[in-house]
Amino acid sequence: MSAASKPVCRRGSVAAGLFSVYEVIAMALGLGMLALLCLAWVPVALPLSVLLPRKSGRRLGRWMISAGFRFYLWFLSVFCYFRFEVSELDQLRHDEPLIVVANHPSLLDAVILLSRFPNMVCVMKAALAKNVLFGAGARLARYICNDLPLELVLRAREELSDGGQLLLFPEGTRTTRLPVNPCSGSTGLISSRTGVPVQTLLIEYNAPYLGKDCPLFRPPKLPLSVEIRVGRRFPPPQDVLAFTEELEHYFRDALTEPAASVTPSEKSAVAMAPVATASRK
Repeated sequence: MSAASKPVCRRGSVAAGLFSVYEVIAMALGLGMLALLCLAWVPVALPLSVLLPRKSGRRLGRWMISAGFRFYLWFLSVFCYFRFEVSELDQLRHDEPLIVVANHPSLLDAVILLSRFPNMVCVMKAALAKNVLFGAGARLARYICNDLPLELVLRAREELSDGGQLLLFPEGTRTTRLPVNPCSGSTGLISSRTGVPVQTLLIEYNAPYLGKDCPLFRPPKLPLSVEIRVGRRFPPPQDVLAFTEELEHYFRDALTEPAASVTPSEKSAVAMAPVATASRK
């Protein structure tokens, strides 16, 4: 190595070291802002969940979560070098009722999706509903816990009959076996009982972050890019088991071959597909 090239290498090493420090700072800023937003909403959401009528509280709770998460994504974009390509979701904003399902590679998935849908009810783990950061807001928004299957189906049918959008992660947890874990039958069961179609979304990250096997305080590899594409829309199934298998195969194929996963004709079908009315039986 020549003497002239040594300063260049040293400058490169210094720049890489400084960028690694920035990745740690970005992680701290991102997680800190999320905790701050959630904690700031707790003392407001707790009394409102008791004082407001159910429908008014639900509407306000969901709108505030959507607005708060939308601000949070802006914060990540401006200060933390995150990039979100989610504009395709806007075409689904007014499709109600609708069951929205997606693969689940990261804790950020629900945050991103809820930021784009102001009337979306999320099916979440019971442990999250009891979490000090998320519990009060989830109760005000009338989110649904997934610990009791019968109650899950009944609550989902009620929400869809009111014209809401239901968010489900069919894997039941974050992905551990790429491209997708085995899917549960809850999506097909709810769709068949309500007569509401199932809209798939395909979530992809350029690097792992906040995954099931990723420590909470592991800094992201920046820039972190997240792309969400609108996938295939399935009609309400007649055979739940066959539908569940088909759904899992669709996710597996679409995420393995992203360039060919959604054809122009499929996108057109999504845009033009009528949304079924939820059964009130």
